[in-house]
Amino acid sequence: MDVPPVHPGRLSDELLVLQGDHRSAYVWEGELLEQTLHARRVDDLWDFMRGRVFHPRVVQRLRDIGFYRIFEIGRLQLDWSLITALIERWRPEMHTFHLPIGEATIMLQDIEVLYGLPGDGLAIALPQYMRSMLRDQYLDLLQQFTGFRPQAETAALGASRMALTAIRQHLEILHPDITGETDDLHIHRYTRLVLLLLFGGVLFPNTSGNLVSLQFLHHLQQLDDLPQYSWGAVVLAYLYRNMCRASMGTQSDVCGFLPLLQFGPGSGSYRCSHLYHHYLQM
Repeated sequence: MDVPPVHPGRLSDELLVLQGDHRSAYVWEGELLEQTLHARRVDDLWDFMRGRVFHPRVVQRLRDIGFYRIFEIGRLQLDWSLITALIERWRPEMHTFHLPIGEATIMLQDIEVLYGLPGDGLAIALPQYMRSMLRDQYLDLLQQFTGFRPQAETAALGASRMALTAIRQHLEILHPDITGETDDLHIHRYTRLVLLLLFGGVLFPNTSGNLVSLQFLHHLQQLDDLPQYSWGAVVLAYLYRNMCRASMGTQSDVCGFLPLLQFGPGSGSYRCSHLYHHYLQM
């Protein structure tokens, strides 16, 4: 009995037009078989949290603005083999995973249910005037809203990026002074610094591994306004973009809010927990 040949790839070129440089094409040719994608370690937030507990006033502030659930869940141990396998099946043309069981993807509902980040709300955009700001202007803005201005020249890179380590070290100095008698101004400044660690180290990490954009300060000016923005949408869009980049060519690193690729059974999301079960059975 003749067995028909197995077709490993697409049946048509009409949609998957990027296959020639897709990671799966290299794997099929015997390349990248031993290469597992990784992200540079970004541990400043979790290093700061180790052995420290937020004061109840800070906890309430983080709850009010909608980010505290991420701190409650904490750091997850990532399975890089699973993440690599998923990205090898991620299609930039469609923003879906192509699996033997069909197509699957991560939805706005997933990030809202799991992490409480809203998918609806105001668009998160940068004002035009900030695009041309100089380094000293960003540092002035940082000092105005957080009371912190790094002295070391190496703490800032380029016009608008800053090392997370410098922020963490400053928070370590501030943390013991946060009490029930602390002025609201200092609570707000402390909270903004914590959010910069969260944005740069967890929600929007980049392949540099240790930098955060000070452009986020635009949205941190008024903490009470933060719940009005669609943070879930921008976090998901950032992850999509970085998975698209990692799925092409011979990339060795990946960034974005990667825990979204790895929640398991009981997470509340049928689409992704079903996908998780599929890879546990491979």
